[in-house]
Amino acid sequence: MKRDSSYAIIGAGNGGIAIAGYLAMIGYNVNLYNRTLDKILPLMRKPIIEITGEVEGKGKLNIVTGDIEKAIKNVDIIMITVPSMAHYNIAIMMAPYLEDGQIIVLNPGRTGGALEVYAAIKKLTSKNIIVSEAQTLIYACRKTSETSAHIFKSKKEVKLAAIPTIRTNYVINMINDAYPQFKAARNVIETSINNYGAIFHPGPTILNCGHIERGATFDYYTEGITPSIGNFLEKMDVERMKLGLLLNIDMQSAKDWLEETYGAKGSNLYEAVQNNPGYKGLRAPKGLNIRYIYEDVPYSLIPMSSLAKELNIETPAIDSIIRLAELITGIDFFKEGRTAEKLGLKGLTVKEIHEYAEKGKTLEQDDEEVAS
Repeated sequence: MKRDSSYAIIGAGNGGIAIAGYLAMIGYNVNLYNRTLDKILPLMRKPIIEITGEVEGKGKLNIVTGDIEKAIKNVDIIMITVPSMAHYNIAIMMAPYLEDGQIIVLNPGRTGGALEVYAAIKKLTSKNIIVSEAQTLIYACRKTSETSAHIFKSKKEVKLAAIPTIRTNYVINMINDAYPQFKAARNVIETSINNYGAIFHPGPTILNCGHIERGATFDYYTEGITPSIGNFLEKMDVERMKLGLLLNIDMQSAKDWLEETYGAKGSNLYEAVQNNPGYKGLRAPKGLNIRYIYEDVPYSLIPMSSLAKELNIETPAIDSIIRLAELITGIDFFKEGRTAEKLGLKGLTVKEIHEYAEKGKTLEQDDEEVAS
């Protein structure tokens, strides 16, 4: 069955290969872009992705390329699956070639991704582009080769929001045939603060860094999150929840999210993780040069910590993981990461933060543009 909409998948990592393969398998016209050609040479020779796990099958891609103009030309939906540290550069690369009406979906945006990408694109083009972000990747998945991926589990529900917010339901209607799990969030502040990767990625990595650096073989979630680590992650999650509540957005704890998303129940976060079938068999990385530190600290935790400081909220658990990551890597993640200032949120009231998230500018900025 051939579907009407066309997709460009930006990034041939775990999520990119899984999404591209699945969409092509169910009948969509799919282009795949990756900056490093070595990773896509096998698919350039034979553009077929094999999907195993929760769903099984093969999908034939339309175009596999290292040319971003070619990848996004005439497509309806651009699914960005690269790590969030590449969001800004990808936005700059795409901007000259974007076309009116195209939809960009960050899978996921982490914290502040859509704000960053929207601002970057608007500086370079006046085209009518919708930038949206998912709060998390739709799959728990791993790439098993350059031409295959294993989907352990699809999430039951994933919140999504667009800039401008009035286009959120339009985006969801466009992608719901392929992914009915996407549901509307209030705005991209809600999807950004309900970023559960901020809880489940950097904390367990830093607290298991000796085993990971040694290359020990263990299940990242079910073995790496012990009762004491689970207790610590709950403290991080309480700080995230406090920030979200002050921002007047609907919040859900990480424990409740596991139940809603995977059906994993428990009296605490540790038990919910242990009871999550989607985490079974997901192995820990080999070494510390991984996105769980270099992506999730500067692009998930830093914006939460920075915005909390703007609103006079203390985040000692979150800040301790940031500080340990800085001491281990020697990197100043506050200098590198998405701060409130870089996201255009510094000095804004809660009301103005929501105005900015919903329109890409505040009412005051809108008035200034009219006056000029």
